[in-house]
Amino acid sequence: MTLKLPQHILLVSLFLVFGQVLKAQTTASKNNPITTAVPYLRIAADPRAAAMGDMGVATSPDANSLFYNGAKTAFNESKYGISASYTPYLQELDVKNLYLLSLGTYYKLSENEALSLGVRYFSQGDFSFTDNIGQEIKTYKPNDFSLEAGYSRKLSKTFGVGLNLRYIQSKLADNSTYADVKTGKSVAADISAFYQGIKGLNLGLAFTNLGSKISYTGDNNKNYIPANIALGASYSISVDADNKISFGAEVNKLLVPTPPDPADADAVAKYNNKSVVSSWFSSYGDAPGGFKEELKEIQLGGGAEYSYQDKFMLRAGYFSENKLKGYRNYATAGVGVKYKVAGLNFSYLIPTGPNSKFSGLENTFRLGLTFGSTK
Repeated sequence: MTLKLPQHILLVSLFLVFGQVLKAQTTASKNNPITTAVPYLRIAADPRAAAMGDMGVATSPDANSLFYNGAKTAFNESKYGISASYTPYLQELDVKNLYLLSLGTYYKLSENEALSLGVRYFSQGDFSFTDNIGQEIKTYKPNDFSLEAGYSRKLSKTFGVGLNLRYIQSKLADNSTYADVKTGKSVAADISAFYQGIKGLNLGLAFTNLGSKISYTGDNNKNYIPANIALGASYSISVDADNKISFGAEVNKLLVPTPPDPADADAVAKYNNKSVVSSWFSSYGDAPGGFKEELKEIQLGGGAEYSYQDKFMLRAGYFSENKLKGYRNYATAGVGVKYKVAGLNFSYLIPTGPNSKFSGLENTFRLGLTFGSTK
C-alpha cells in the first residue's frame, strides 16, 4: 500500500502543537486544543528563553529579541549581535532529522534605532515514499522556513516599539509525487512594545504572526497560522557588583479560533470561512465552554536567571498548559558562559506532571552560540 505521506507529516505537526501524547481523559470530547499550521513558530527559538520556561517577551534584550518582542532590539547596548541556535526536537518519536535551526541578528543604526534580521528552518524529518508492495521509491525531507526583518525604535529612554515582517514557507510533500499538494506560503507581521525601567523592571507586549492563512492544496481549504498575544514582566536585582538575579513571568494566548464540535457542520463551516482579522478578535470568546474554557487556553511560563560578572549564567523555569488544551507541562534549566564578545548557551527540558511518561518532549535540548560587538 502506498504511504500517504502528507497525513504522516501533519501528524508530526500535531505532535508539535500538543507537545506530547495526551493522557486519556474521561471523554475524548473534553480535549479541545487549538491547532494551527506551521506550529514551529511557537517553539522557543534559543536556549536562553527555553531555559527560562519559554519566557522571552520581557527579558533583557539580545540577538534573539525579534523572535519574541522586536521592540527590545533597540535597547541592546552593543552595536551589533548575532546568535545561532539548534534544537533537536521530539526525539521520542524516533524520527530522524527533526530539528529547528534559528539565526537572529541586529544592528543599531543609532542609540534609539535598530534593524534586525532572523531566519528559522524547521526540518520535519525523513519520510519514505513506497510502492503498493512496500518497496521504498524515494525519500523526502519536509520542512518549514521563515525569513523575517524588523525595525525598532525607542520613543523615550524607557519605552520602545517594534515592527517585524515575516515570510513563511512550508513544504509538506514532494510535488512531483503529490501533484495536488502545494507549498504553503504566508506573510505575517509582529507588533510589539517594551518598557525598560531604571529600577530593574521590564514589561513587554507582543502580537506575533498576524498574517494570512496558509493552504497546501491551492483551494479554499486554508489553515490558520499561530497568531499570538504575549504579555510579560521581569525584574532584575543587583546583589552586588558581581552578582545579579533576574526573574519574571509571561502569559500567552493564541489569537486563533477554538475548533468547534466536528459533528456541527455549520460551526465547522463558519470556523473554516472566518476571516483572519475577525478570528483575532473572536478568539477571546468563541470557546464552546465559554469564558471558563477561554481561561484554559492561556499558557503560563516563568523563569529566573543568575548572572556572575555577566560571564556565567544559571537559568531555570517552568511552562504550564491546561490538560485539555495540549497538556504541555515541563521544567527547564540551562547554563550560559560568555567570554569577551562570544557566548555559549545550553538548555534542557524536563517533562513533569501526571502524564510525563507519555511525553514526546523528553531529552529536548537547545544549543546556541552568540557573538556581539563591544559596547
